[in-house]
Amino acid sequence: MDDPFADSMETSCGFVLVNYDSVLLLQYPRGHWSFPKGHVEPGDANHHITASRELIEETGIAEVAIDDSWMSRTEYTFQRKGRKIPKQVYWYLAETRELDVTLSKEHTNYLWLDFDGAEAQLTFDQEKNLLRSARDHLRSIGRAV
Repeated sequence: MDDPFADSMETSCGFVLVNYDSVLLLQYPRGHWSFPKGHVEPGDANHHITASRELIEETGIAEVAIDDSWMSRTEYTFQRKGRKIPKQVYWYLAETRELDVTLSKEHTNYLWLDFDGAEAQLTFDQEKNLLRSARDHLRSIGRAV
C-alpha cells in the first residue's frame, strides 16, 4: 500500500549543451553551477520538449540539435519547507551554434567553458560524471572535445 505522506518523485529534464568545444553552465541563486534543466509540465509531450522549453526559458537559446544516441539520469534529494524531496533528472546531449545567453531570473550567471573547465566548475560530482559520460560519447562518435 502506498504511503499517502510519502513525497512523490519530482522529474526534470535538461541538456548538456555544447557549442563546438564549449559547454554551457548556469549558476543558481544558492551558488552552485549546473546545466540548464527544469520540471516536466503537464503539456510537455516528451522529455525533449521539456528540456527544450526550459532551455529557451532559462537562456533564450532555441536552436538545438539533440543527439538521440546519448541519455543519462541522475537522482538526488533536496529540502523544501523542511521536507526531503526526491528528484530525478533526465539529461540529453544537444548542440547549438548560439552563444548569446539571456538569463532568466532563476539564474545569476552563465559560462561557456571547455570540457575540462566545465568539469572543474560544476558543483556536484554526479554532474561531473555526467559531463565525462557525454564527452566520452562525443569522442566515440568522432568529435574532438
